[in-house]
Amino acid sequence: IFFLFSGYCIKPPEPYYGRKIGPLLEFAHGIKGTAYAVDESTIFLKGFSYDGTGTDAFFWIGNSPRPSPEGIIIPYPEDYIGRDPPVLRAYNNTDIILRLPMGKRIRDIRWLSVWCRRFTVDFGEVFIRPNIEVPKPRVLPEFKRLAHGLRSDNISILDAKTFYIPNLHYDGAGPDAYFWVGNGSEPNSFGIKVPNEMGSLDPLRGYQGEDIEIQLPGLLTVHDIDWLAVWCVQYRHNFGHVHVPKDIDVPPALGQTKISTTSTPRSTLPSNCREFLDKRLQVRWKLEEDYIDMILSARIREDQYIAFGLSGSQGKPQMVGGDVIVAFYDSETESFRAVDYYMSHLAQCDGKQGVCPDERIGGRNDVTVISGSRENGITTIKFRRPLKTNEAINDQPIPLQGEVSVIAAFGPLNSLKEANAHSASDKTTEDFRINFNNFDDHDCTINLEDLSEEGGPKPWPLAKIIGETTFNARIGPAGGKRGYTSITGLPSWGIAWYLNDLLIPEITLERGQTYTFVIEGGDDSSNPARYHPFYITDSIEGGYGQKSVDDQAKQRIFAGVDYDHEGYPYPTAAGRYCEWAHKSVDKSNDSETFRTFMDTLRLECDQGEPAYFNWTVPYETPDLLYYQCYTHNNLGWKIKIVEPGYISEHSSKAVGLNSISTFTLIQGNLILLCWVLANI
Repeated sequence: IFFLFSGYCIKPPEPYYGRKIGPLLEFAHGIKGTAYAVDESTIFLKGFSYDGTGTDAFFWIGNSPRPSPEGIIIPYPEDYIGRDPPVLRAYNNTDIILRLPMGKRIRDIRWLSVWCRRFTVDFGEVFIRPNIEVPKPRVLPEFKRLAHGLRSDNISILDAKTFYIPNLHYDGAGPDAYFWVGNGSEPNSFGIKVPNEMGSLDPLRGYQGEDIEIQLPGLLTVHDIDWLAVWCVQYRHNFGHVHVPKDIDVPPALGQTKISTTSTPRSTLPSNCREFLDKRLQVRWKLEEDYIDMILSARIREDQYIAFGLSGSQGKPQMVGGDVIVAFYDSETESFRAVDYYMSHLAQCDGKQGVCPDERIGGRNDVTVISGSRENGITTIKFRRPLKTNEAINDQPIPLQGEVSVIAAFGPLNSLKEANAHSASDKTTEDFRINFNNFDDHDCTINLEDLSEEGGPKPWPLAKIIGETTFNARIGPAGGKRGYTSITGLPSWGIAWYLNDLLIPEITLERGQTYTFVIEGGDDSSNPARYHPFYITDSIEGGYGQKSVDDQAKQRIFAGVDYDHEGYPYPTAAGRYCEWAHKSVDKSNDSETFRTFMDTLRLECDQGEPAYFNWTVPYETPDLLYYQCYTHNNLGWKIKIVEPGYISEHSSKAVGLNSISTFTLIQGNLILLCWVLANI
């Protein structure tokens, strides 16, 4: 085919991905790839790579001078269904198609970034030059009307392989007719069949004003052909055609164009499913006239309940005022139950207020259990509830239009088989919303039986340093599910402080003693992903430099920050950037110990000098402080402040399986030296 057509028209260079924007500039997390403008609203990333360890990273676009929080997400993958786009996973040399959201066009934006929304960090970026000429679809005339009632509106070339044919009419009476492409001034028998809108090479059926799209087969593109026709192969007859110009600059065919027709039937069966609580709970629903049928499925223990329902306040996850269903398996009666609850207070129900079944506070249970099962640790309960009840106080109506905030939780049952208090990690902490009238709102991605009952890999023990007077602070990976978050209970955006090459150790300092800190967290303020000034504070969160004036007033600063003549704060401990980087990919989940994990890292340092500062601990210092990053939240951990003489009573060592004791190393070296001398 290529030999037959290659001499007849001008083709763009192969492979053709569209107008080149440029390579992504990497700041962190292994960002790589080259961006192309496919059409006015589509960007193609060739060979995209990202290590996937950022906690809240998305493709991000905007019109500010450089990437900033004033941007919007490009959802990827685009076929997700649900309230929020998924956070980016890891990619390795992957080709990605991005469709700009909300009617945005490439001319409306200045940059594309891989952006961490939670911590406002740019992992990588590419800027889009002004007035870039992007490929565009080409509009052609309608089919020439020659036979069998063939006609259409103007035909468009959507991309290098796709034709859009609107308002197509054809009587279907041709005995051997096909869509047909080829070369020459007029259609002829030396052509090739093109599949119809359903991908079939059967003879064409009749069309009565339908809008269809067809795609050229194999490696064939519009640059290889001179015309598109409806052709009868048996009788070598042309029913009508349209010419394809040679000078067209249309978008490349990268799979961005989806075949659709006005006659494509829509599924009549709804498939609504949403995941909550780290994918441990799945909620399915279906509207049935004045009722809603709901199925709750979760991996929980036999003595636990599932709670799901409407939040007490639109726009946030609020228990007080919430109207929920508490579903569970009653092992004593060997039955499944679903109970209507109203929460007037956070306290346990006392019969008047609190987290109470409606029946205990003068209402009624408006929920009817339909079925239930418990298999392989998965409890599934199906029930029905009216959309509206006659209880104005205890029940909220389920709206048929628009989104409503919902809440969910797991927890233990008490001796009365009522909901007891749940842990902080077993409730929704974000504003999740559902439009219960949606059709095919399906974002359930896993089989609950595939969830690990152990809750993930075992965390590494916390490292502790006592007896040291010099601390070298560098950046390194947060250690996945074994590291920062498991140790602190706080969210992490993928990196953390390493002190003396230990992941966020708890350090012990004496009042009145002077300590030296050698800081290698980055000194280039123009690159926020590699700029982490070190400071000491009473804030468990840190990030003083990104806080508002009111929030800054809530922190006390003890070292690493000074103030200019106008009273504005600035960091004083910013040295060259040194990072413990992955040798390949993140191996934290596979590393039983921190020492094993360290073997998978290598130290990479920029040119320059470290920053140094000495801190003499004031006698009035509180017992607990934190070392933190000035520009980002949640990179450091605890400083334990003790009275003079405390450390001399303890061995100078680092405690924990993930630590390396200076004392032990010295002792080991002395033993080795004695052995060598004895054997000379």
